[in-house]
Amino acid sequence: MALFGFGKSASPEGRQVPRHIAVTMDGNGRWAKKRGLPRSAGHAVGAETFRTIATYCKDIGVQYFTVYAFSTENWTRPKEEVDALMDLFRKYLREAVETMAARGVAVRILGDLTPLPEDIRALIQEAAEIADTLGSSAATASLCINYGGRDEIKNAVRQIAGQVQAGLLDPSEITEDTISGALYTAHLPDPDLIIRPSGEIRLSNFLLWQSAYAEYYFTPVLWPDFTVKDLEDAITDFNRRSRRFGGVK
Repeated sequence: MALFGFGKSASPEGRQVPRHIAVTMDGNGRWAKKRGLPRSAGHAVGAETFRTIATYCKDIGVQYFTVYAFSTENWTRPKEEVDALMDLFRKYLREAVETMAARGVAVRILGDLTPLPEDIRALIQEAAEIADTLGSSAATASLCINYGGRDEIKNAVRQIAGQVQAGLLDPSEITEDTISGALYTAHLPDPDLIIRPSGEIRLSNFLLWQSAYAEYYFTPVLWPDFTVKDLEDAITDFNRRSRRFGGVK
């Protein structure tokens, strides 16, 4: 089965589709526990949910779909769970490498990739090279792996400080665009809508800089149970809001 499918646009008439939707894929472990299954089973079902929702996003015209797949803190989980997640990443990265060029969907991995196994880093590099050939107009699915918002900002500050130290940048020239350009998401617009399933109402260190004017949508639905209808409910709620970006309308 391909990572992304094609089909006629399912977007209802007369409503705005967010250009960039981000999701914290939360609740996999609790979903499995409720069913007496190992946590890895929840992650496997959650990965299929990602496939379904990502495909639907492309079909209705969402250009950027970004998910929080593995945080910088997730390494503290049991080894068998981490190993199962790494195996899932291998599976979907291989699939992406094989299919994304033909399907015109760029798959990107965001985060500090240095601690990841060497074979996964090689697959990420291969996927990035294919994504580069598709260009900036392609629909883009980004998976945040070994990602943390504070860690991302810290690394951006280090990069900018290095430019200042090398005499390539004057501190007075540092702008918000300078910082945005040093983040993992430099090639992406900020998210319009961030969805947090599972009943938790917190940011969990996800896209801290980028979410300054994002609209948040919280739902008690666990990620493996999240459906196209749940996504449509979030988009409907998004369309009820007035986005003023600090101004007045």
